[in-house]
Amino acid sequence: MGDKWSIIIVRDIFNGKKTFGDFLGSPEKISTSVLSSRLQLLKSHQIIDSVPDLKDKKIKVYYLSDKGIDLFPVMYEMFYWSMRNFNTGLILRTDGFAAHLQKDSDKKGYKGMSSDQVINEAQKKYLKIRSSILK
Repeated sequence: MGDKWSIIIVRDIFNGKKTFGDFLGSPEKISTSVLSSRLQLLKSHQIIDSVPDLKDKKIKVYYLSDKGIDLFPVMYEMFYWSMRNFNTGLILRTDGFAAHLQKDSDKKGYKGMSSDQVINEAQKKYLKIRSSILK
């Protein structure tokens, strides 16, 4: 899980990406062979799983397992560590799952919530997303 690409894939799933093509569209420009190997690795460690798309059975829809959802607090802390130490100015999509991670240099939380509340809300939100995928 410690490699760059695995973290990016998990981040992208948190942000609402679900398919191989979605992941290829990330600005980091992962190659198809690396993407395939990392998806297999994440599946083998039960961090993600997949189901066939309801409209096109040839397409796999990837989602986070419970173990993958448990990564959100780690990703949350990594984001804020990066903001404090590198002042990246990273802005995440406001409509994505990780919108909870918008820049807050004082780390007062999202919309006045504590870090724990933000993490709990984000995990609940993803559980709803996952349940819609698994219908």
